Amino acid sequence: MNETTTDTEQPAGTTAAAGPQGAPALLPPTAPPVPAPEPPRLGKVLARAAAVTAALTVAGSALGLFRDQTVAHLFGAGTDSDAFLIAWTVPEMASTLLIEDAMALVLVPAFSHALARRSAGDSPDPVRSLVLATLPRLLALLTCTTGVLMLGAPVVVEILAPGIADPRLAVGCTRLTAVTVLCFGLTGYFSAALRAHRSYLPPASIYLAYNLGIVTTMLVLHSLWGVRAAAAGVAIGSVLMVLVQLPFFIKHVGGVRSRGAAHLPAGDAPPGVRGKHRRTPLRSAPRPALLGFGVLAPVVLFTVCRQSQVLIERFLAAPLPAGAISHLNYAQKVAQMPMVLSLMICTVTFPVVAQAMADGDESQARRRVERDLALAGVVVLLGTALVVAYAQQIVEVLFQRGAFSADDTATTASVMRVYALGLLGHCLVGSLGRPFFSASRPTWYPAAAMAAGLLVTAAAGALAVGPWGVYGIAAANAVGITFTAALLLRGLGTRVVSIGVRRVAVTLGRLVLAAAAACAAGRFAAPMVPGALLSLVLGCLLVPGVFALSALALRAPEVAGLLDLFKQRFRHVS
Repeated sequence: MNETTTDTEQPAGTTAAAGPQGAPALLPPTAPPVPAPEPPRLGKVLARAAAVTAALTVAGSALGLFRDQTVAHLFGAGTDSDAFLIAWTVPEMASTLLIEDAMALVLVPAFSHALARRSAGDSPDPVRSLVLATLPRLLALLTCTTGVLMLGAPVVVEILAPGIADPRLAVGCTRLTAVTVLCFGLTGYFSAALRAHRSYLPPASIYLAYNLGIVTTMLVLHSLWGVRAAAAGVAIGSVLMVLVQLPFFIKHVGGVRSRGAAHLPAGDAPPGVRGKHRRTPLRSAPRPALLGFGVLAPVVLFTVCRQSQVLIERFLAAPLPAGAISHLNYAQKVAQMPMVLSLMICTVTFPVVAQAMADGDESQARRRVERDLALAGVVVLLGTALVVAYAQQIVEVLFQRGAFSADDTATTASVMRVYALGLLGHCLVGSLGRPFFSASRPTWYPAAAMAAGLLVTAAAGALAVGPWGVYGIAAANAVGITFTAALLLRGLGTRVVSIGVRRVAVTLGRLVLAAAAACAAGRFAAPMVPGALLSLVLGCLLVPGVFALSALALRAPEVAGLLDLFKQRFRHVS
């Protein structure tokens, strides 16, 4: 058959349209080219990103535990450790505000929009324009804030812990840890930009660098500087967080325009872009100026209220006997590990949710959010069951050596069990905040919900600290964060993404029952095995097994899906 050629060359990989009798018919020159077949699915990209993030998160958490073990071993749970932990409040607040929540909630959607405009050929380069418009101002603001914190350290300590035994030591440590405000701000900015570019490795490695700096400085300088060495390590570690991401940030921000979205994983282009063609959003709204009050204020208030639970705890615990703040800190750090691991799912998928919201693809956003909540619930509730059942063994294995006594172990373990009751609430608050702030218009609802939960925490803590001490403070934390989670879950379904609130609640309810059964089995078996380490190792087998069987019996589809995926991977490896 003779073929007719045209002046327009058919792109490679396209298929000629079928003619009336099945014969191929070439597209007319004016027709748009047929897109190439879709490359690998987005799910595979997210799975690989989640695997990398999980591995580095676990490694960073393990090194963080070693850091806490080192602090406990060198300084115990007394006046020195309390002074350091007051100073530690600064990086705790800064990390939540500048790395984990506020910075990401504002900048990941902003960089996603800029990447979409870059791929569409906008000029000048929207990504570079965004950086030039925001980074210098942010750097100036962070530098000024760091200086104010250093000068005002005595006032900060007086506000945070008016009854602390050694305020001068706490002031010295606070001046050192104030450096983290500047470094964490840059770290959060780089992390948000890299995640929007689907570059997950550098942001996932920041806590490895951070904890390595702290541990190394403590081990080298503790004999000369005492607990101040730990505060200096915090400052050094924060500098390492910036340096580990800087080369990758320069590479991506300085990327040539002609690459557009092609450098992103297949199926994972920026909002509105697929391959060489731009999708028309189902709906769109102009995004307010990035540093405008309407965008920043709701995110900052939400984040500050969330982290202020720690401030309330330390304020209430300051007049209690020495070591109370340390017991609360160690219990919270260990108990929250399941929550941290569960939120890595939402961290990886946050750019995808922002992309779907920018495209107006509500169906995709709803499915992604519902699936994320279910998977995060599996991780955090399994961890909760293990923490509650084996709290004594966990604390004994991790901390009971050196200046950390058996009495410290018993108190910390009891507080940790109370804290664990609020882990699902913490997980839901972290997961639900992201889709709220992915919307094109800013919303104050999450900040209002978080403020309401903070009031509940403060009121409950003030009433409970007298009769129950540190246990009452931990219980107030669990009550307040659970109340906030319920408000956010209800509000998301009616205000932003029309998720099935009842469906999500039923799924989480089944997982809670499975976790309760696993916890009961672990609590029964834990005292029967001699030795804390052996008991904990066997518990790490028993609790997940009972949880999985109970979830299957309750017909929780998420657990069944994860087991099927594991079986497929195992057969593939075999």
